[in-house]
Amino acid sequence: LRYHYQHRAEVEIVVQAATDRDAVFNVLAVGVGAALAVDRTLGGLCDWVEAEAPRPVDLAIDGAATLKAAVIVIELHYASADPLA
Repeated sequence: LRYHYQHRAEVEIVVQAATDRDAVFNVLAVGVGAALAVDRTLGGLCDWVEAEAPRPVDLAIDGAATLKAAVIVIELHYASADPLA
């Protein structure tokens, strides 16, 4: 008997910079994708891990540089012999 699960985890990326905000944001988003691509099983903890595309938004802050933020949803697929393990 095997129990198959699919969970959603979230990674939040927030960048506040007066210059190169978009470039810094892109480096972080690509870094998350690259880290997952190195090992899609997270060292054997999952059967498959895949990220969804982020939907960035600009958030205005009074008296400060604008924030660029996004949530990257990561789908974790795995199976277990015990539903409580």
